[in-house]
Amino acid sequence: MKHSHAQILFPEPTRYFPGQRWVNITLRALHLVGVAGIGSGFLFDQASATWDTYWHLTLVSGIALSILYLWNTAAWLFELKGLGIVVKIVLLGIAWEVPALRAELFIFVI
Repeated sequence: MKHSHAQILFPEPTRYFPGQRWVNITLRALHLVGVAGIGSGFLFDQASATWDTYWHLTLVSGIALSILYLWNTAAWLFELKGLGIVVKIVLLGIAWEVPALRAELFIFVI
């Protein structure tokens, strides 16, 4: 049976796999650890070498969470929480490129 692109992107009901809740909880916990680590670097103006690992942890866990949500349904991107994540990614990208604004943008993102 062939599925249309709409059925693949927006399945009804949304996709789910056994253990998904625990994968979500684990990724969120890792993401929070990463956010705390980069927060110290951004807010206390530390050298990037001291919080670079946390930056990567935050990035990887955030991407993994986004992929998980998109796999459930692409409708996530059009919901407020999905749009909020896109805005956060843009703001953190600006923070990475403009160090003078890191603390302010970090606080705004949180």
